[in-house]
Amino acid sequence: MSVRVDIDPTVIERALRRPGGIGARLLQRRAERVAVRARQLAPGTMADHITTRVEDTGRGLVAYVVSEHPASQYVIHGTRPHIIRPRRRVLRFEVGGRTVYAAYVRHPGNRATDFLGDALREAL
Repeated sequence: MSVRVDIDPTVIERALRRPGGIGARLLQRRAERVAVRARQLAPGTMADHITTRVEDTGRGLVAYVVSEHPASQYVIHGTRPHIIRPRRRVLRFEVGGRTVYAAYVRHPGNRATDFLGDALREAL
């Protein structure tokens, strides 16, 4: 007894690429693994702003791991030393429990911390 099996590659490709299909689920699982590691590496409250999504671009499935925190770009790319000036009259902040007022401050800058790139390299 012999059995013949015909496999239509277009049907398999459609099954892998359709939203919610096995390909999308596998890609989402990988993106979530990267997002979990990114949340562990993210400073402060940035972990709460990391999201994932999978999209079909027409040429294939793409997974995104995104930090939507407003300061993410400054952490990932770093900043140069710069002067911070007030929007109104003066800057007001606390140092050692005391309220301090200043006309401007010299920010020393921040070294870049690419926590998203590090998470991608570590999680895959």
